[in-house]
Amino acid sequence: MPDETALYRRILVPLDGSDEVDRAILGHVARLAKFCGSEVILLRVGQTQPWDVILREAEGMEAYLASKKADLDDLGIPTRTVFVHGSPADVILEQAEALDCDLIAMSTHGHGPVRDLLFGSVAAKVRHAARVPVLLIRASGQAE
Repeated sequence: MPDETALYRRILVPLDGSDEVDRAILGHVARLAKFCGSEVILLRVGQTQPWDVILREAEGMEAYLASKKADLDDLGIPTRTVFVHGSPADVILEQAEALDCDLIAMSTHGHGPVRDLLFGSVAAKVRHAARVPVLLIRASGQAE
């Protein structure tokens, strides 16, 4: 149970599903959660696809989330996982509010402003619409 007087009681961490990208944010979150006594909620957002693809994706992502949860559990950090299908930015914002999170911490891909302008950036959408602070860490090895 998180300390209700802590700076960050509950940290929502949306995961990309890519080990390299997710490792960037999980290292920071582990240290922050230990320092603040925070609970970490790992979130994976599945894209809307045909039903058979959704089922395969769910099985893989649940195993992936369980692996990342186990890593944080081993560090003594209370962690839970959530897997939801939908539009990534919308789901992240909805879950942050529904789960009463006080921080959203996520990796960015570092695609750069032109690609983000053309295709949109989940991180940018979350940063502009979130009602709580957002911590963005650029995944190492990603081009700017």
